[in-house]
Amino acid sequence: AYNIHVNGVLHCRVRYSQLLGLHEQLRKEYGANVVPAFPPKKIFTLTPAEVEQRREQLEKYMQAVRQDPTLGGSETFNSFLRKAQQETQQIPTEEVVLEVLLSNGQKVKVTILTSDQTEDVLEAVASKLDLPDDLVGYFSLFLVRQTKDGAFSFVRKLQEFELPYVSVTSLHNPEFQIILRKSYWDSAYDDDVMEHRVGLNLLYAQTVSDIEHGWILVNKEQHRQLKSLQEKVSKKEFIRLAQTLKYYGYLKFDPCVTDFPEKGCHVVVSAGNNELNFQVRLPNEQIKEGSFKVTRMRCWRVTSSVPMSNGPSGSSPGKSEVKLELAFEYLMSKDRLQWVTITSPQAIMLSICLQSMVDELMVKKSGGSIRKMFRRRVNGALRRSDSQQAVKSPPLLDSPDASWEPMAKLSSKLTSVSLRGISHSSSANDVGANDFHGNYAFEGIGDEDL
Repeated sequence: AYNIHVNGVLHCRVRYSQLLGLHEQLRKEYGANVVPAFPPKKIFTLTPAEVEQRREQLEKYMQAVRQDPTLGGSETFNSFLRKAQQETQQIPTEEVVLEVLLSNGQKVKVTILTSDQTEDVLEAVASKLDLPDDLVGYFSLFLVRQTKDGAFSFVRKLQEFELPYVSVTSLHNPEFQIILRKSYWDSAYDDDVMEHRVGLNLLYAQTVSDIEHGWILVNKEQHRQLKSLQEKVSKKEFIRLAQTLKYYGYLKFDPCVTDFPEKGCHVVVSAGNNELNFQVRLPNEQIKEGSFKVTRMRCWRVTSSVPMSNGPSGSSPGKSEVKLELAFEYLMSKDRLQWVTITSPQAIMLSICLQSMVDELMVKKSGGSIRKMFRRRVNGALRRSDSQQAVKSPPLLDSPDASWEPMAKLSSKLTSVSLRGISHSSSANDVGANDFHGNYAFEGIGDEDL
């Protein structure tokens, strides 16, 4: 069997014959001219080299399917991954109680099936909270890891191809939990959410939590005003004041490493307001702050690798720590592009944040409403608009026999979002245009943005 990893975590194990069955089903539904070519069958037993070649071919196939808006968003593809996830983890379909956290620490217990997908669980939570249907799409479920100080480290946004109950229980660690948070970036949409009592309460709880954890910066006078509004239970006014504060609506990531402005700098990255904010500690211990606007990122890529071991030949490469990097090419000035790299276990979550910011910008630019970005039930089945299909997490396949491949390397590519064709980059360390995610928002940049 081949191990399929999603966002660096084992999602499922599948056999070649199962993937071939998926391929044939996709061809039947969408036509041979739409579905990418599938690695051919071999009559004789594969040699180790051929096994690795097939793994690479299957990985490219799965990524190509996932990146196609039609195929990757299809129920055929997503249900295949969900079923394989459930079978791999050997969790039978049965009724269970799942706890979902709210920002204030309250736990919402929902009765679901172990086979319920992300949208079903989100709707169950919304129903339990009495959140109206037209506001459900403003929120998402996130897999988080609770830290010792009670704060949260974001692992990923739960996707449509996974079963939340299976995803969280298969980690066998009580530190991992599912939390409900808003899933948009533009604070103008807060007005829609605050129209309803439950939406207002959820947004208020998240704002209070973000302030308590130091994600939103507050000075003494602002803190006094906020406390006064809290005592009066003036939730809307509290949120209005918070909207004026630094880092409101941002997601804060764990401390990591960057090569900007120089290699090996420690940095705290926050995502929000259509930018990545850097608080960098320079080698001389000086702290510098700067922001990278998403509209000035020409493209980005996520790579995953395991450092080569210099130890004895008997050491297991599987025990080495996987290294994830997010690199983006940034327009520093009118005629100067520069690559900036962030080395972080949360690189994939960062890239998904970038993509969702771009999606929002593009919807706004086209004059569309954010409500159209969210899902709607049509004849009892969940449907998504094309704009939401852009956030992708294609699987990564392992060799079926890990002991055969002594090289301590997973892959030069781990694409977490859909790829779009871009012109060839001038960067010397580029590894090919297919490794990049091109940014549509960058194409519209004008002189006034510089």
